[in-house]
Amino acid sequence: MALEEKREKRPPVTPMMIEEEAALRNGSRGLPPGPWAEAAGPRPRTTERHIAVHKRLVLGFAVSILALLAVTMIAVLLSVRFEECGAAADGPPRAGGNGSFSGAARQPPGAEQPQGRPEEEARGGEAAEEEEEEEEEWQRRRELPPWARPRLPRHLRPLHYNLMLSAFMENFTFSGEVNVQLEVRNASRYIVLHAHRMHIEAVRVAEDKLAGGVRVARTFFYPQTQVFVVVLNRSLEVQRSYNLKIIYNALIENELLGFFRSSYVLHGERR
Repeated sequence: MALEEKREKRPPVTPMMIEEEAALRNGSRGLPPGPWAEAAGPRPRTTERHIAVHKRLVLGFAVSILALLAVTMIAVLLSVRFEECGAAADGPPRAGGNGSFSGAARQPPGAEQPQGRPEEEARGGEAAEEEEEEEEEWQRRRELPPWARPRLPRHLRPLHYNLMLSAFMENFTFSGEVNVQLEVRNASRYIVLHAHRMHIEAVRVAEDKLAGGVRVARTFFYPQTQVFVVVLNRSLEVQRSYNLKIIYNALIENELLGFFRSSYVLHGERR
């Protein structure tokens, strides 16, 4: 009896089976193509390009932090240097409330300061008492003294100014001499001028060379209105002209006040 080969019966091949076989080959775990198969499929690994981008970002962040620290340190050093330069420029002491300043600003370095004399202190006390008495007298008159008014008195009219200045840049001080020709409109023994932060060395009032000078009783500063007051022994005559001479010295200020100094930078050099 002839043997017949037994053939295995296979089911017919369908399109669904072809798709499943293709999915198994592509690594989709046997799931049919679709959104579930895409979600379950293997994700691609991070490429070398992404790693390089991350490294650049980290490096840029680190460089920006270092630059910020460097700028902060430079700003702090510059501010400290600026303060030191300002302190050195402002070496001479400022003027006091009475308009005078220390002799160290007017004398060369190393010069000793003269001690105050008892007679000078006594004269200062007498001048203060006289000033108080005069203010009381004006109060009895129910009037403000000419130096306490917001505007200068009009009993004098300046006709001409002659000003000479000498600047000393080694200690930022200057000395000055001013001659003012005055016309008297109303009789008065007070001369009131605007002045601030000055040291007055001498004051002279004269009518002319033949008539001689008018004696000055005393002088004082009035800081409330920033004026300098000259008190004479007698009143100035009306419709006469007088010459007022004042010799003084002061600081060359480091601010917009009076005779002040400034600076600029040219080619990296401060001038």
